[in-house]
Amino acid sequence: MAAMAAVLRGPGRRFRWRTQALAGGVRGAARAGQQDYDLLVIGGGSGGLACAKEAAQLGRKVAVVDYVEPSPQGTKWGLGGTCVNVGCIPKKLMHQAALLGGMIQDAHHYGWEVAQPIRHDWKMAEAVQNHVKSLNWGHRVQLQDRKVKYFNIKASFINEHTVCGIAKSGKETLLSADHIVIATGGRPRYPTHIEGALEYGITSDDIFWLKESPGKTLVLTDVALECAGFLTGIGLDTTVMMRSIPLRGFDQQMSSLVMEHMESHGTQFLKGCIPTCIKRLPDGQLQVTWEDRTSGKKDTGIFDTVLWAIGKGMLSHTHAVSGCPKSLPFYPFVFQCWNHSIGS
Repeated sequence: MAAMAAVLRGPGRRFRWRTQALAGGVRGAARAGQQDYDLLVIGGGSGGLACAKEAAQLGRKVAVVDYVEPSPQGTKWGLGGTCVNVGCIPKKLMHQAALLGGMIQDAHHYGWEVAQPIRHDWKMAEAVQNHVKSLNWGHRVQLQDRKVKYFNIKASFINEHTVCGIAKSGKETLLSADHIVIATGGRPRYPTHIEGALEYGITSDDIFWLKESPGKTLVLTDVALECAGFLTGIGLDTTVMMRSIPLRGFDQQMSSLVMEHMESHGTQFLKGCIPTCIKRLPDGQLQVTWEDRTSGKKDTGIFDTVLWAIGKGMLSHTHAVSGCPKSLPFYPFVFQCWNHSIGS
């Protein structure tokens, strides 16, 4: 945040802001009650919130705009971004649950009498969700304490200093600021070219918010080991399908050790395979068809859940610079020194 403050100060200058007057055309399109800010942050994740709090601490008038588009499966969450809601926090808690299971299995070696077999209860997910919701509320309280205005609206640029926000109800709000920070982050991608991928698959946006255990799970593809690890650790039948090598971009000797460790703990691997089709069966299970890249042979398997982990796509192009209502003018522009970005 010191770097951001330096950018906004400018070299050798004191930290001063000037509220920009809007062009007559945009001002004419404004709704009653429109407010101007020194800094407007689009995105309520780790980077956006840190930036907003730092600017407010320096005495600036700050607003945060944040909106979560429901996943294709309808999952949504509160303020805090990926890390709090569908990333670091719930993931760490799930891994902790898996590690505890391993410790219980080993406990009898240290004299503890533990009834066998042990079984994990997915009700733990509800406790994880409640913890995440408490963090959502905590972030809102922190913004309020620092007098940072929070808007739960989806923002689109009108010009370099103005955004139009649309609430879930459809209400439009125009906000202007001297400086605007884009901190929208990213969301998991779907392989939409595969039949049934979008309709029947889930991603990390959904796995932590499931009301029922995912059951027998197929995790795809090469960056899927993290989720597969804790699913296996809590006792679920878990298979990873990889089209090529594990953990691409990492040291492959270490990657192989990770995979061997996971296999020794029960994770199954389909190596060198690519999915071609997903269909829902009458009993609700999912039939996945895949192809071996070497032999060309096709095979099928039955799973309760298909979890895609193929990487993320940036949201800046969908949330920050598009989607302006047709009733308002749109002014093409080039990002200037008063437009900034943080994070993914």
